[in-house]
Amino acid sequence: MTHSGTAASTYTASTHPLLTTGRRSPGAVILSQELEPIESISAVTLLTIDMDKAVAFYHALGFHLLYGGPEAAFTSFRVGVGFLNLQLDPAGSARRAIWGRVVFWVEDVDAMYQRALEARFVAESAPTDASWGERFFHIRDPDGHELSFARPLSPR
Repeated sequence: MTHSGTAASTYTASTHPLLTTGRRSPGAVILSQELEPIESISAVTLLTIDMDKAVAFYHALGFHLLYGGPEAAFTSFRVGVGFLNLQLDPAGSARRAIWGRVVFWVEDVDAMYQRALEARFVAESAPTDASWGERFFHIRDPDGHELSFARPLSPR
């Protein structure tokens, strides 16, 4: 039971896409039988100094615009059941050299890579099969945010 008295959902290692590939790295965390209190990430908001360029970049990669656009101070794209938001930062606040990356799961990593190349974007890596069980490639948006487009590998 949860705090509110309702039955807790279960989420096991057998239902997690990366843990079902049979590839577990040493020290991998095994998920408990009870659902974590944090269900999912609803949205990620990235700062941009040029909304027009940023919107064009994400649109070219196939992101679906829900709100805002090239002239807006705030823009939202649908990403599965969540959102990618862009917030205009006309002052160009100081950027940290290392901030992390956002990982998007896509149906076909190689097709997304080709889409990026056809839009004349420069990927930081070609699609690669990783030891942790994903196929992925990295690219940076016009503001330097690192993005990864990935998909779990099929079990061998």
